[in-house]
Amino acid sequence: MINTGDFVNRLQKIMDYYGESASSFAEKIGVQRSSISHILSGRNKPSLDFILKTLSSFPEVDLYWLLNGKGDFPSKSNLKEPKPNPEKETDLFSINEKLPVKTPNDKDIERIVIFYSDGSFKNFEN
Repeated sequence: MINTGDFVNRLQKIMDYYGESASSFAEKIGVQRSSISHILSGRNKPSLDFILKTLSSFPEVDLYWLLNGKGDFPSKSNLKEPKPNPEKETDLFSINEKLPVKTPNDKDIERIVIFYSDGSFKNFEN
């Protein structure tokens, strides 16, 4: 049987490791935000589907560690570099010069907006 409190701590450790909020984590594994909220608050226990989606989306998570806390996280056998948090990325346009890129009509690029999967965005002006 899963100890819900310990499971919540391990789930939070996964989210912290990848720099995910509850909303972005829910989106990545394909569940509703309320599912994460209810599990983190201890209201609901994780379903098998939730656990399988977590393992599928984050292969560095070991099933035995997630369920029982025994083993390693991240898993030594599936270790990959942690995915960067979009807010920690380097500013792509920190150089104070105009972009040499022209559009097909020889127009200057004025602004680029990047939208991230967690609903946030970053605005770059030339």
